[in-house]
Formats: sequence, structure tokens, C-alpha cells
Amino acid sequence: MPWISSGVSSGRLPALVASPCRSLIASRSLFACCPLALRLLSARSGVLQAACETIPGVNPHTAQTGLTTGSAFIRACSRQPVAHTPVWYMRQAGRSLPEYRARRAKSPMLEACADPDLVTEITLQPVRRYGVDAAILFSDIVVPLRAAGVAVRIQPGVGPVFDQPIRDEAAAARLPPLEPPAIDFVAQAVRALTAELGGTPLIGFAGGPFTLACYLIEGGPSKTFDRTRSLMYGEPALWSSLLGRLADITATFLTVQVEAGVSAVQLFDSWAGVLSPEDYRRSVLPFSARVFEALGESGVPRIHFGVGTGELLGLLGEAGADVVGVDWRVPLDEAASRVAPGTALQGNLDPAILLAPWPVIEKRARDVLARGRVAEGHVFNLGHGVLPETDPGMLARLTDLVHAVPAGPGC
Repeated sequence: MPWISSGVSSGRLPALVASPCRSLIASRSLFACCPLALRLLSARSGVLQAACETIPGVNPHTAQTGLTTGSAFIRACSRQPVAHTPVWYMRQAGRSLPEYRARRAKSPMLEACADPDLVTEITLQPVRRYGVDAAILFSDIVVPLRAAGVAVRIQPGVGPVFDQPIRDEAAAARLPPLEPPAIDFVAQAVRALTAELGGTPLIGFAGGPFTLACYLIEGGPSKTFDRTRSLMYGEPALWSSLLGRLADITATFLTVQVEAGVSAVQLFDSWAGVLSPEDYRRSVLPFSARVFEALGESGVPRIHFGVGTGELLGLLGEAGADVVGVDWRVPLDEAASRVAPGTALQGNLDPAILLAPWPVIEKRARDVLARGRVAEGHVFNLGHGVLPETDPGMLARLTDLVHAVPAGPGC
């Protein structure tokens, strides 16, 4: 398996990592094909990170990205050969898991997101259960807004609710910046997770500026976001002011995660699909690009995903993404033709298929994998989040299937 050794060549290791850290990084890559060996090495990963934090010039991000460089997930994001297509699932830590429901029973969503120990446990649950190729930080898109001082609550059965929507310049001017100390609980959780995960990459998480604006302007969820689009069309100066502030908040939120040790980031611009390509390019793309630009020097793969964005796939990549997430509406071979060269894809099994019998799931999953071979790199995922009623046993079988199918040329 040539891909195992290629990730540990001296030229790919961080130059500032001291020899003890180099040894463990190389060991993880060399034993990537042996789960038992990796479990034995995991006991040393927390010691590694703590030690690297004390080495002048070495930060947790450098140490952790060194550990995960040879992983199938990072290699696929970087459009490098892999033995199998890596897989993780949006909302893999969520209501479909009985262990998640048990841990969340007495903790409201936003309080849970602010508890580093609970975030760590919930993030790890699907990794333990399914053996996915990446973990994603358990959080919510409104966490950075709340940390900045914006009054928001999660209403059960509804979603985020803002009692004071932003619909004029005065309200936009009151939107405070996000200061890194206000989200130290996020950094604590990331550091704890990377110590536990070792060679398994951790994906950082944030909502896109447009999607955050949708909630702030509407005051909560909407099916059409009419107020948001009306403000975007009719008050361009106010729109630019608000999106600029939200881009800076999002960039800070992700930068803190990167500096604490995440190996990749995903920007969820969930509702961008309500826009035409022309409106997206003019009114949204510059602000998403601002977020990605802030992370450019970190070198972590940047994933960009939105629902119903089939007509925007090329623009999602143009904003600065290394990987474009595709929902279930566009086949991956078609999606590959809509993004620029040098772009990997992520997706895109319809989450509802997981409620069907296993033969249906297997057939459709194999089709996704086959179409994904057209892309320069492919990370298997769903076309949106795991549905709450999904049987965890089906996700476990799906993960095993994806791992069992050899990756084809170009993956």
C-alpha cells in the first residue's frame, strides 16, 4: 500500500516537530493499516500533544496535522491516492445514537456545546461505534454568536430563535465581535479530542455568513428566507456591513479551532441554495471567501457545503474550498464537471435512503462510490445530516461497505 509510506516522508513532516514527535507521527502512519497498533499508540497521543506544546515553535495544530497527514480522509481531501474511500457523516453525533440521547437528556443544546467534557464525549461516540475516518466537532452554528453576546435560544421543535432580529444598520452595528477567550471552551474540547483521536482527523465546524444572516434577519428558521433576500436586494450597504461582521466572527471561530488542533474545517452554508448563482456571486461569495482566506496559511483542508446548491457548486469552490460538499440532488460524476480542476468532492447519499432496506442502501452506496471515482478526490458522506430515526446498525454496515470497496483511479 504505497499511500501509507508516502505520507511520512521527511519532506511532508512539519519542520519544527522535534524528534520524539516525529517518531510517533511516523509510527501512526506506518501502522495505519493495523487498528490494534493504532489503539496501542493512542495511549501516547495525549502525551505527544502535551509535549509538543512545550517545544518552542511547535503548536498543537502542527503536531496534530502531522499525526493525521497519512489518514485516508486528509489524503482524499488533498486529492492523493487512498486504499479506500474515507467516510464520515454529517450529524453522525446526534439523535440517532442512543448514547447521544442518554448524555443529552439533561443538557440543553447550547449548554451542551459549551461543556468541553460533554462535547468531547459526544464527538467521540460515532467514531467508537462506526469506525468512521474522521470526527466532526459537536457544536451548533449559533455557538459563536452566543459566545459573542448575541441573545439566542434553541426552541425544541423549531431551532434557533433570536428575539431581537437584525434588520437595520443600528442593530447590525451592535453585533459584537467574537473574542477568542470567549470560546476557550471550544479550544479545550478540541485539545481533548485530538489527544483521544490520535491519527483520526478532527473536523472543525462553523456556519457560513449567509446562513447566520438568515437566522439573524428572520429571527429564526424559515422555508423561503424572504426577509433575508429582500434586505440583500434592497439595502446592499447594510447587507455588506452585516455579512462582513459575520464573516469575521466565523473566521475567528474557525481559527481558534485550527490553532487548537483540528485537521480540517467545514463551512456549512446550509441555506445558500435559495440564491441564484448571480446573487450568490455578488452578495455572498466575497464573505465566504473572507472566511477561507483567514485560514489559508494554516494548510488545513477547507470543505464548503450547502443544501440545494447544485447550481452553485463551482462558486462554492471558487470561494476558497479545497473540497465541495454535494447534496443528494446532483450525481457526483455530474458534480465533478461543475467544479474547477483541483477540487475534491464530498457526498452524497440521500439520508432518506438509510431508512430503506439494506439491499437498497447497498446498491445506492455503490453507485455513489462508482460516480465518485470521476472526482479528483472523494470523501463519502450523506447529502445532508443523518436523520434522527436512522438505525445506527445501518450506518455501521454502510461504513463497513465503504471501507471494503477499493478506491478507484482518481480517488
